[in-house]
Amino acid sequence: MTRRLAAAMITTVPLFLGTLSGVKADGLLDEIKERGKIVVGTEAAFEPFEFLKDGKIVGYNKDILDYVVEGLGVELEQLDLPFQGLLPGLIAGKFDLMATSTSINPERAAKYAFTRPIGTAMNLILARADDDSISSLDDMNGKVAATQLASVAQPKLEQFDAELKEAGGPGLGEVKLFTSFPETHVALASGQVDAIAIASPTAGVLMKKVPDTFKVIGPISDPAYLSWVVRPEDGDLRDFINMKIGELAESGKLKELQMKWFGFEMETPAEGYLPEGAK
Repeated sequence: MTRRLAAAMITTVPLFLGTLSGVKADGLLDEIKERGKIVVGTEAAFEPFEFLKDGKIVGYNKDILDYVVEGLGVELEQLDLPFQGLLPGLIAGKFDLMATSTSINPERAAKYAFTRPIGTAMNLILARADDDSISSLDDMNGKVAATQLASVAQPKLEQFDAELKEAGGPGLGEVKLFTSFPETHVALASGQVDAIAIASPTAGVLMKKVPDTFKVIGPISDPAYLSWVVRPEDGDLRDFINMKIGELAESGKLKELQMKWFGFEMETPAEGYLPEGAK
């Protein structure tokens, strides 16, 4: 795949910067082309979807993003920001597109506009491989679990806690929230927490990188589609992105990228992925 890597600009900036200038008289897509640059918000801490390597953002989503940007014929300015600030920053006009794997759920779909899925994931509970006190989800009663703040895993973990209590157990001993998923990996390995809730693709990569360190206890959610996000009024940009993802899917390149970064294929349907009432 041809990339315009020379045009890529990877910058870390705080969210208090001003909104993008320009009047979208003919839609955001035309504004981006006239500007000659697309500004993208990303959290580069979700390997292998997007992560930092040698100071540059790389990963599955970056490969797709490069293809989209090449089709636009503009430069890329990619901001590496905490996940908690991405959706608010998008709505506030800090950037044009949120290109970080974001789970589609009814609450988000009622406020934001999702692109065609780029993958799927379910939330899993991981524990230390040598922790014999946890071998099933029921063993999580009284245990300290962690996940990323404001991630889709947070409500799933809280729901799992409620289910443990409904089943007659005491529930989780405590839920700890961290700014990023890599922080939860460190917390689990160091014994700060007993378990973590993370997405299945990330769990697979993590266990491959540090074998015999963690073990999968079980899923706490059904599979969910992962997509990028635009503002509801920017349907022209979403349509263009969907077209480019469709090109990758039809050519077989999307499956090639999935095998490259994950070692398995994921569903990326062109329709039927949005819940009722979605933007």
